[in-house]
Amino acid sequence: MSHSLGVLTSNNDLPVRTNKTVHNGKVRSVYWLNQADSARLIKEKNYDVAADAELAVMVISDRISAFECLWRGENGLDGIPGKGAALNAISAHWFQLFKEKGLADSHILDVPHPLVWIVQKAKPVMIEAIARNYITGSMWRAYNKGEREFCGERLAEGLNKDQKLPELLITPSTKGIITGVPGVPEVDDVNISRSDIENNYAAFNFNSVEDIQCYEQLLRQGFTVISDELAKLDQIFVDTKFEFGYVKDASGQQKMIYMDEVGTPDSSRIWDGEALRSGVVLEKSKEKFRQILLDRFDADILTNKDRMAERYALAENNELPEAVMLDISKTYTDIAEKITGQKLLQSAEPKAEIIDILDREYGIIAK
Repeated sequence: MSHSLGVLTSNNDLPVRTNKTVHNGKVRSVYWLNQADSARLIKEKNYDVAADAELAVMVISDRISAFECLWRGENGLDGIPGKGAALNAISAHWFQLFKEKGLADSHILDVPHPLVWIVQKAKPVMIEAIARNYITGSMWRAYNKGEREFCGERLAEGLNKDQKLPELLITPSTKGIITGVPGVPEVDDVNISRSDIENNYAAFNFNSVEDIQCYEQLLRQGFTVISDELAKLDQIFVDTKFEFGYVKDASGQQKMIYMDEVGTPDSSRIWDGEALRSGVVLEKSKEKFRQILLDRFDADILTNKDRMAERYALAENNELPEAVMLDISKTYTDIAEKITGQKLLQSAEPKAEIIDILDREYGIIAK
């Protein structure tokens, strides 16, 4: 069966001119432009960056990852139609709003196509900056087992599942493997406390100890901006992950920016307000997909890190029903259109379109 809307599943094989290895993440691929192309585009497009900034083309796919695995559907549906465009549109919308409200810039310089960003290279802060407004998900599971201390913050007794927390809670974790920090295991995605960061700020790529306060402030402000906007749509911003980095502006000054993605259904939990008032948690995020997987498969395999081999085999050997993939597609596209107030642009031939635009308007396709 063919789908009228093209699903972009492989995004690391575009003929973008680069002399570095293409960085292929679970969902995005990054092509670093050479110095000449970077300098030319900065000039031609008048980007507000240092003249020698390194630029990249970031291409988002429609792949879906959950529990550290990529999942596929029947009939060759190896991604979620519209997912990439939805994530890009939502992120760009929030980044723009942050900029308008004077918070901080992002790494995005240009959006040539709904699945593509031109970004500037940043020095990343090695922290997944997580903020929580409600107790749910992994935090609830740990709390329910008796844990009360999270990233150096102590929670009160007697909290219930999906309850609003008394105040926004910041629970950072490591981004990648951090070495040489006492008490922090050398594995990816491990919880850390504020004192871990303060005592080892350079290991986390902060320029100064004062910048820890800066990232926390940008996290809180960004959370509040998104939360307030979603509230107008009767949607609840439950929790989220932000990432930060440093770039140089046109005058050569270093500044902290937002990077990766913000306020998307992949990086956040979003609940429907009306449903919650009637006591039902209705997910408008990837959490819905996780729940479907937990209902279909052995939950221990999906959540137990000691069973990763079985988990990879599960994802590799099971094609999900097409109806599930299309239902999740609707979750992504609906929330994107609600947030941006615009119809989501999707293309039938995404790869051909991307190559054409990057060739015609940017001159960065290898001949």
